[in-house]
Amino acid sequence: MNRTARIALLVGGVVVIVVALVIVLAVGGGDGAPKTANAHVAVVNGKPAGGVKTIKAAKGGTINLDISSDVADEVHVHGYDLLKDVPAGGSVTFRIPAKLDGVFEVELERRGVDLAKLEVEP
Repeated sequence: MNRTARIALLVGGVVVIVVALVIVLAVGGGDGAPKTANAHVAVVNGKPAGGVKTIKAAKGGTINLDISSDVADEVHVHGYDLLKDVPAGGSVTFRIPAKLDGVFEVELERRGVDLAKLEVEP
């Protein structure tokens, strides 16, 4: 292999490595929680369809949580102390900057029914 071919091969290899690193950093490397967590919880007969959902997010990211409900109640995101009334047959949306790390409960407050567990990783 001549010198020009070796240099071209080396440059191509460097480009592949740089592109791979950019992709890994852009998607969070596959380890830990995502920077943006999107979740939907459907409340059916006053309970979360499919059971209590676990939502993982990274501190410093954003949590987008949509809740639709067939019962009227107040949705409470503990720890962040966010409250919104949801009407029967309606929905509420939370856009939460993940500033606090830890595990937090999301519940129908008046019924005391857990909807989700929010895990924010440092």
